[in-house]
Amino acid sequence: MLAPMTATNLPTRSRQFLIVAALIVAVPCLLLCVRPAGAAPLHPAAATTSAPTLRMQLGEQEIAYRVIGSGNGVPLLLLNRFRGTMDHWDPKLIDALAAQRPVLMFDQPGFGRSSGQPSDSLGAFAATATRVASRLGYRQVDVLGFSMGGTVALQLVLDHPGFVRRAVIAGSGPGHVPIDAARAAPPDASIWQVATKPVNDHEDFLFLFFEATPTSRAAGQAYLARLTARGDAFAKQVEPVAWQAQLRAAMAVGSPETSLLPRLNEVRQPVLVANGRHDVMVPTYASYAMAQELPNARLVIYPDSGHGFLFQYPEAFSAEVNRFLEER
Repeated sequence: MLAPMTATNLPTRSRQFLIVAALIVAVPCLLLCVRPAGAAPLHPAAATTSAPTLRMQLGEQEIAYRVIGSGNGVPLLLLNRFRGTMDHWDPKLIDALAAQRPVLMFDQPGFGRSSGQPSDSLGAFAATATRVASRLGYRQVDVLGFSMGGTVALQLVLDHPGFVRRAVIAGSGPGHVPIDAARAAPPDASIWQVATKPVNDHEDFLFLFFEATPTSRAAGQAYLARLTARGDAFAKQVEPVAWQAQLRAAMAVGSPETSLLPRLNEVRQPVLVANGRHDVMVPTYASYAMAQELPNARLVIYPDSGHGFLFQYPEAFSAEVNRFLEER
């Protein structure tokens, strides 16, 4: 009777061949099976303060980007604030979000570390965001937009609905929002005088992003200190030609006819809207208005805080975002 053919009684060269063949089949399978649908090419896990600045070419534009964290969660795409760059994201907040998913941050063309011509269109900002994420292999993402980045996120969801699974809109608005004149506080002219100064110092930032209370100011100072943990932080700032282009994009949705607010009922994705109780940059009332128009929205307002609430409450806000993104 013939003995059954097993790996142990095969000739040595045959056993070696079988081992190599098994590896050739198994390794790609493992790589494909453990990575989620829509995942980008593998990047080493990195913290916000140590993640390398990587580069990609989009036509004639060189885009600077970073990938923070790892994990099997749906990738989270960050959209920067007015005059903001990758270096302005709070390490404490981003590291908490990146514990279970890759987080992608980048500078738009002509902003910060990216070269190219700055756009003055929300649609162009949104299109670039999808191109950057797609180039990295992402087929669908969650998005978190802060300040003007939140307006870009709304435009992205409207223009590319299949690309976004869930959206987080922080300290932002859809453009023009009608407000009852009897209840609306008169605008403070000093806000945009400070916001558009050639160079903003720390006091300007505390004035624009935090409440005047000791607790809020202390939280703002702690955030500013955390930003210095990255060795090459703020090597490139946003030039006037770029942030002036951002202003034009924002002004383009500043009328009742052009505001994104009437279109928000088209959004079918779940949306988390969040803000501080007294946002002087984008009035908190706009967050209420968005939550009313979005069919599947929830609204969170943080106490004793303003535009920069997410940096004042990084633990609470990251926990809220993580719960929202992990829902099915």
